[in-house]
Amino acid sequence: MSSPHIGVLSIQGDVREHLHALERAGARSSAVGSQDALRDVDGLVIPGGESTTISKLAVADGLMEPLRSARAAGLPMFGSCAGMIMLADRVEDARPDQEFIGGLDMVVRRNAFGRQVDSFEVDLSVPDIGADPFRAVFIRAPWVESIGADVEVLARVQRGGDESTIVAVRQGPLMATAFHPELTGDARIHELFVEMVREQA
Repeated sequence: MSSPHIGVLSIQGDVREHLHALERAGARSSAVGSQDALRDVDGLVIPGGESTTISKLAVADGLMEPLRSARAAGLPMFGSCAGMIMLADRVEDARPDQEFIGGLDMVVRRNAFGRQVDSFEVDLSVPDIGADPFRAVFIRAPWVESIGADVEVLARVQRGGDESTIVAVRQGPLMATAFHPELTGDARIHELFVEMVREQA
C-alpha cells in the first residue's frame, strides 16, 4: 500500500492541518465525520482541540462506539494533544462523565503543562524519526504519567533538572503525542504514522 487512505476525525480541532500534513507524508487524506466515512479509511487521526468537546460530540453524533469498535478491530490511530487523551485508557482530571476511545495502556493528565498562556515550543529527540530534533508545539498539553509494559516511549521532554516527562508513545497500531506535529512544516511524525498504517495493511 504505497498511499494509504487516512482519515482525520472532523468533530473539532486541527482537522485541516492534519489533512495537509498527511498529504505531505504520502497518504491520501479525508475528513471523517460519520460511520460510513470511518469504514472507508485505513487509519485515523484524532486531532488536537478540546478533549471534553470531542468526547461530548462523538457521543452525541453516535460515533463513540464505532470508534471504539474500529480501534478494537485494529484500525491504526494517532492522537495529538486532545487526541492523546481520547486514546488513553485512564485520564486524570477528566470530567466524571467524559468518555474515551481508549486502547493505549497509560495514564494521562489533562492540561498538565498549564493553561494557554503556558504554551511553548521545544526541540525533542525522537529517535524513531531520525537524528535531527523535532520542533514540538505544546498548547494546553497533557502529559503521560505512567505506561504499561507494552507501551513504547517515543519522546520525553525535560521539565527541570533531570526530571523528564513522556510526551509521545506507541503501542501496536496506536500512537499519540502530547504536542501538535500538524502545526509545523515537519512531516516526520505523520510519516511515521503513515508507515505504521502501511505495516498494518
